[in-house]
Amino acid sequence: MTNLYFVRHAHSTYTPDELNRPLSERGFTEATRVTKLLETEEVDIVVSSPYRRAVQTVDGIAEYINRKVEIIDGFKERILTTVPAEDFTLAITKVWEDYNFSWEGGESNIVAQKRGVDTTYDVLKRYKDKNVVIGTHGNIMVLIMNFFDNKYDFPFWGNLDMPDIYKLTFDGKVLRNVERLWDL
Repeated sequence: MTNLYFVRHAHSTYTPDELNRPLSERGFTEATRVTKLLETEEVDIVVSSPYRRAVQTVDGIAEYINRKVEIIDGFKERILTTVPAEDFTLAITKVWEDYNFSWEGGESNIVAQKRGVDTTYDVLKRYKDKNVVIGTHGNIMVLIMNFFDNKYDFPFWGNLDMPDIYKLTFDGKVLRNVERLWDL
């Protein structure tokens, strides 16, 4: 069995620079809790979205196992739109209502989900029978989970915590179990 620990990043300080947006002071405190929780999971590998807030959230567990965080572009957050959405709630609701719809320059759910699932399959192949922590983002994480079980949907996404941790256990490419590890 391969265990993938999807870690939604901790609280970040908003900036329009998606790639370099850092964790907030609260986020760093939460990231320390993420590390403590994952220390008991016998982690082998730590990978992350290239976004700074995702890397910072899982950096502590990488240090704990004396490994560097491997950056994997496919786990970056879905691109909603290239122009700032006037109404984020409307924008995100629309893409979840119609999986083929995308805003200008953005990814539809279908496109983002395929990217995330292809990346997940690659990790499952490369790190078979390992425990892999994945620093990522709420929307792409739920789109990946949704591919394997449609109960992980828009309302599920809306109820995620920041950070949040879900352990997905795979037998090859088959999802066998999902367990939430984060408990505030």
